[in-house]
Amino acid sequence: MKPAQLRALALAEWRGQAEPYVRADRTTAVGDAVRKVMQSLGLGDRLKADEVLAAWREIVGDFFAKHSAPQQLKDGVLYVAVLQPTVHFELDRVWKRDIIAKLKQRFGARTVREIKFRLG
Repeated sequence: MKPAQLRALALAEWRGQAEPYVRADRTTAVGDAVRKVMQSLGLGDRLKADEVLAAWREIVGDFFAKHSAPQQLKDGVLYVAVLQPTVHFELDRVWKRDIIAKLKQRFGARTVREIKFRLG
């Protein structure tokens, strides 16, 4: 018997009436359970990639989000498709360091280490 059950049995004998056994609350949030299952299946990186792709608009702003779309996150490299050459130049030469800094701040230094912009 477990110590809690023994305690309840001893108190019931002493008092002359049974004391109800209360089970410990072991509930968890669904999000925590999904993360734990995905980690155990080796899919934790995929969950992180989905979060990065979903946060693209917040990180780069509306204008760049309309003209670019993240395609995939693989081995710490985020691949982004860009519609116009001028936007590609602007993102690659001017905003790349700022975007990487924001991604590292939000998701950690190991999640996104590099960004590669592609026309298409």
